[in-house]
This record gives sequence, structure tokens and C-alpha cells, in this order.
Amino acid sequence: MVRVKFFQSRGLLRGFEISGHAGFAPIGEDIVCAAVSSAAYMLANTITEVMGINAKIKVDEAKAYMFLELNKDNALKCQELLKGFELHIRQFKEAHGQHIKVIYGGV
Repeated sequence: MVRVKFFQSRGLLRGFEISGHAGFAPIGEDIVCAAVSSAAYMLANTITEVMGINAKIKVDEAKAYMFLELNKDNALKCQELLKGFELHIRQFKEAHGQHIKVIYGGV
């Protein structure tokens, strides 16, 4: 199961942590994993490369792990992007709920 944890602080999205494999299909063929990964990479690249905003990022593809954290000021600048990503993941969970778990918490 893919586990997506959204980091929140006083209602402000500050980032996310993604881990695990969906188990929808074999590794390398799993469209659920691919969709979540693609959306996460697009978000991270937009924040860091397009907008030029500093973010704490950790990626370990072998362990199916991605972490992105923004400080408060940068999180404010990225709220629309983060909320769009959250919406995308939540809607994807509706279609593939047995393969995705969404949780909220602090960093």
C-alpha cells in the first residue's frame, strides 16, 4: 500500500511523505505507484525548479520513498500547488482506495 502523509501546521500544508508500493501490479508495472510518483515529482520539480523555492527533499527510489518539507513562508507561497496535489491524491484514493492510504500529521 502507498502511504501518503500530508504535513500540516495550523491548517497550513507544509509538505508530504510518500512510502510503500501499491501492490496493484508488479513493481515497474504498477500504474497506481506510477501515478502517485509522477504527481509528487511534478509538484517537487515545480516548487524547486520552476518557482525556485527551497525545500527539504529526500528521495530513495529503491525504498519507494519521497519526502518534501517547506518552511512556513515557502509553504504559504505554495499552498495552491500543495492543495492541488492533495486533491489529486485524495481523488485518486477514491478510485484505488485499497492501494492508497492518506493521513495527516506534523513533520
